[in-house]
Amino acid sequence: MNAVKNVVEVSDMNFDNEVLASDLPVLVDFWAPWCAPCRIVAPVVEEIANDLQGKLKVVKLNTDENPVIAQRYGIMSIPTLGIFKNGVMVNSVIGAVPKAHLMQSITPYLDSIN
Repeated sequence: MNAVKNVVEVSDMNFDNEVLASDLPVLVDFWAPWCAPCRIVAPVVEEIANDLQGKLKVVKLNTDENPVIAQRYGIMSIPTLGIFKNGVMVNSVIGAVPKAHLMQSITPYLDSIN
């Protein structure tokens, strides 16, 4: 899968560094190639990555290839969109949801930039 400009692919190996150590809040798209709802939500995730560039880091984690992180966070259904802030998963959204719903889930965790 090609990485989109503002979306970073992460793995079990670099998750802690890319997500938990991030200065910005991070949206993690837990997905798998065979998952149809994952493909449906992917363009929404990419739009949010572009809309919130500099305020939110957006990453994708293939749960088939990286089961350690998925197990660590109890990911049972995909897509799960996890919102991490200061190294902690503070919220999550399960399923292919509309952009407005996802934005409502993310916005409280963004640092206000004046």
